[in-house]
Amino acid sequence: MRRRAPWRASGAPVNWTETFTAEVTECCAVQMMQGSNPDVRAAFLDTLSPEARAAFTRLGMRQRYAVGDVLIREGDHAEDLVVLHEGLVKVTARLDSDRVLLRDIRIAGDIVGEVAAMGEGPRSATVSACGDVSVTVVPRNELEPFLLAHADAALALSRMLCGRLRRADRLRLELGAYPVPVRLARVLVELAEAYGQPRRMLRGFDQNRVRIDVKLSQSEFAALTASTTHTVHKALAQLRKDEIITTGCRQTSIENMARLREAALLSVPAA
Repeated sequence: MRRRAPWRASGAPVNWTETFTAEVTECCAVQMMQGSNPDVRAAFLDTLSPEARAAFTRLGMRQRYAVGDVLIREGDHAEDLVVLHEGLVKVTARLDSDRVLLRDIRIAGDIVGEVAAMGEGPRSATVSACGDVSVTVVPRNELEPFLLAHADAALALSRMLCGRLRRADRLRLELGAYPVPVRLARVLVELAEAYGQPRRMLRGFDQNRVRIDVKLSQSEFAALTASTTHTVHKALAQLRKDEIITTGCRQTSIENMARLREAALLSVPAA
């Protein structure tokens, strides 16, 4: 049985959109005051309490996609939230008739389509499967009552949205502030920290040597850094020459995270 929307003392029902917008604004303000890392890439499902996660998994309908399938298409007016359970997807946006920008990569536990699910207007990006993908599609008319009934889940979602907005702002600033080699190094650091696997050694794991479990082509690295394939090819070649990374078969491994951070002009761990 669905819970009814909460009511104010005046008797008027709470406006769900206003409530959620206020939570996002407050969350962003708290993060800036506390100086917390705005770009933490924790998967949404991992941020939920066991109770909220169990309730959330009962929403929507399971679907499967194969490599190349489109889960969400830019410009559509659908309002579903998509939860990733298995696989990897790419988030892209068209700049013009010839150019497509690779905006992000999402993995199991992440969500996509949250902007259209929470607000108004068409889809702002296309989401495509990079392999076999299992998802749950949650309609907006199921999502809103769930968030009203689970304040901790609404807060987790607002924190995630806040982090993504601030990360997008940072990336836009970096495009104008740094040359391609630095932007590429920063992308590699972020990918390594979000999706990397430390090298297994006899006495444990070597955190300075990391295999990135995301297969990207040079054209996709170019899209992530807003540069050309030729420029990215030269930057990757220099990183290989400096023995900072190794590449092969669309697989990238970091051989020296400390030196990669230096190349990225980072003094603290990236998101």
